[in-house]
Amino acid sequence: MKANVEIAVIGGTGICPQGMLKNEEKLALDTPYGKPSSDVVVGEYKGARVAFLFRHGYPRHVIPPHRINFRANIWALKELGVQSIIGTAAVGSLKDYMHPGEVVLADQFIDFGKDTTTFYDGPEVVHVSVADPFCPELRGMLIEAARKLEIKHHEKGIYLRVEGPRFSTRAESKMFRHFADVIGMTCIPEAILAREQGICYAVIAMITDYDVYKDRAVEAHDVIETMKNNAEKTEAILKEVLGIHRQRSCSCHEAPEKGRF
Repeated sequence: MKANVEIAVIGGTGICPQGMLKNEEKLALDTPYGKPSSDVVVGEYKGARVAFLFRHGYPRHVIPPHRINFRANIWALKELGVQSIIGTAAVGSLKDYMHPGEVVLADQFIDFGKDTTTFYDGPEVVHVSVADPFCPELRGMLIEAARKLEIKHHEKGIYLRVEGPRFSTRAESKMFRHFADVIGMTCIPEAILAREQGICYAVIAMITDYDVYKDRAVEAHDVIETMKNNAEKTEAILKEVLGIHRQRSCSCHEAPEKGRF
């Protein structure tokens, strides 16, 4: 099923751009890996065909991080013809100078997840390169948008992924600070799977809290409150970027072929 969708957004907690798309339709898709997290909302924005998928379910937040069907989500978007994906994700800050309410446009990740998420379980063997895991072109577009909108942001950052759904212990958080800048639970499987399908992927990481290395423990209530404020900034960046038509000159689409044995 090809719908000629150019770019997709995988929305995380608090991201629901009501009324943004024209000629909107909801597609209930199925994949070889089961159903995606939500119906895919497809429509037009500034002349571009855009899709939204909600990784935790929609309209309610009902799918915890460790139960997200990441393969189904990416496969569904690939079937629609998507070439670029922007993920939005709530993260905790591991650095004193990265504050709640700010945006991080991550350029690297470290994966502390326990699962292995891949489309290549055999007999076909593919080892894709994720040396530079987020598309530099797509990241560049997000950076330019944040600059233009004068949104407080960090143009580089290391995203450390834990599987969840629990938050870190104090000891874990202090250890993670030595390796990364922000911590989250969702965008890393997406980045890997997108690369396996030759899809460009970048993430808008929205800082909701300082991780528990600070004296105060992280509470879900705090995350939700800060997310409400972050959502406006994230949606402003998305509106700036989604209507831009680009000819891909990055190498993301070459990754699956280069990784074949």
